[in-house]
Amino acid sequence: MNLTLWQAILLSLLQGFTELFPISSLGHTVIVPGLLNWGDLVHDERFLPFITALHLGTSIALVIYFWRDWLQVCKTLFTSIKEANVQVGTEGWVSWLIIIGCIPAALLGVFLEKPLKSLFASPIIAATFLIVNGILLFIGEWWRRRNLKKLQDMPAKEQEILSRPLKSLKWWEAILIGFAQSLALIPGISRSGATMVAALGAKLSHEDAAHFSFLLGTPLIGAAALLEVPQLFHVPTATMGMILLGMVLSGIMAFLSTKFLMRYFQTGRLDPFGYYCIAVGAVSLVLFTLVIK
Repeated sequence: MNLTLWQAILLSLLQGFTELFPISSLGHTVIVPGLLNWGDLVHDERFLPFITALHLGTSIALVIYFWRDWLQVCKTLFTSIKEANVQVGTEGWVSWLIIIGCIPAALLGVFLEKPLKSLFASPIIAATFLIVNGILLFIGEWWRRRNLKKLQDMPAKEQEILSRPLKSLKWWEAILIGFAQSLALIPGISRSGATMVAALGAKLSHEDAAHFSFLLGTPLIGAAALLEVPQLFHVPTATMGMILLGMVLSGIMAFLSTKFLMRYFQTGRLDPFGYYCIAVGAVSLVLFTLVIK
């Protein structure tokens, strides 16, 4: 793989930063090499495994950040299986919601692997779907504002209907959010953005939607990386060194991004990211079609 050290560093920092922000890390890692005219890097058969190796660094960072949550998940699953009892509506139910929500993207990723991989080599497709992603974020913010407006006019006892805790989700709602997450198999569509929009549609708060999104994505990010990374085992030692460095940098950036976003979404909104996605997608399309050959 014809990848320089500085290219590896830039892609690693970019992936780690954009993975948790609702602006599509895959979209950016396809678009940026095209904009910087890095030749046929994205067409290299080892490019996708390299990017997924960076995702492994990201997933490790998420496990570290949410270690208490994952410890509880493991305890809950073990207890539920041992006692053959699942208590819906409890904190332990969240563990099963994560498992259920991962199913759609896992199945679609396996059955649509080949056609989806062909999309990763097209910066124009990534830029187009980045605009679509921006529109989805506006829809999610519109849902949130509509629910808040209804809350203001409702008695306190009825407000729980439009302001739900994560543990109140039904299994079929987790499935729907999981299908939303599967949209991120298309470069340009943000995994965290799609899942947050679906979670907001299920009337979760911004903070709970972000929390569930980050937990839901961790197993899939890690599993996808573990499947692709073995393709890199036979690369030269120098290249493997860049990959390992990239995983560390990506993980550090993802940890810092998660820390920021968990605070941001206590009061923050999705539409600033929507404006960003539409602007970057539109400018990139213009450059790819009219300037960059």
